Amino acid sequence: MEVLGIDIGGTGIKGAPVNIKTGELTAERFRIPTPEDATPQSIAQVVLEIVEHFNWKGMIGCTVPARVEHGLVRTATNIHALWIDTPVEKLLSEKTGCKVTVINDADAAGIASIKFGAGMGSNGLVFFITVGTGIGSAMFYNQVLIPGTELGHLRLKGDAAELYASDRTRVKEGLSWKRWAARFQKYLDRIEFLFAPDTIIIGGGVSRASKVELYSKYLSTRANLQFATLENEAGIIGAACFAGEN
Repeated sequence: MEVLGIDIGGTGIKGAPVNIKTGELTAERFRIPTPEDATPQSIAQVVLEIVEHFNWKGMIGCTVPARVEHGLVRTATNIHALWIDTPVEKLLSEKTGCKVTVINDADAAGIASIKFGAGMGSNGLVFFITVGTGIGSAMFYNQVLIPGTELGHLRLKGDAAELYASDRTRVKEGLSWKRWAARFQKYLDRIEFLFAPDTIIIGGGVSRASKVELYSKYLSTRANLQFATLENEAGIIGAACFAGEN
């Protein structure tokens, strides 16, 4: 079964058809830069362009960088404030003429990892942590998603953890990988203290192999620490799988 997966990010919106049984993209990924205003209507227009590019008529799974509850966007930390309370599934379904199922971007990437990536076979309590512009999180128990976590907003050094330990902060403050890893270690320590997970999987931009080798030696966890393997395709794959199963 094929589902069109679309991943809405801060700099680009990308999509591809996905075989949800194998996790494989069945066509080359198509990407369009995210509009500068990034309002619901402008994003919906880009989603339509991706749908038209593939001449798609079937089911669509789509991510947004926000908490989604029953088809409504409930947070807007890293997106335009107009997204709050937007009925995003209705908006995108009406725009594209297709059934669209929407999921948080970290939850989608986590689903892809559990099904086809570094998280395959990981039981017990598993956290998938995305590190990029912010810090996102997905929680699984025995490979079942517990949706809606926002663990990038745990308090750390008096503010949201993502303001202290995200990759954007590393770049903005000119931190070496060693100094950034010391900050991120504090975040991992807080996660382990509060939840005692069995496995932690690090995803997002910092999970690329070329970056992992620069900082992984500075991290230490009681949990089994893994690094995501699906990179830029994770959100597309996870969104498609979620739509195909719901």
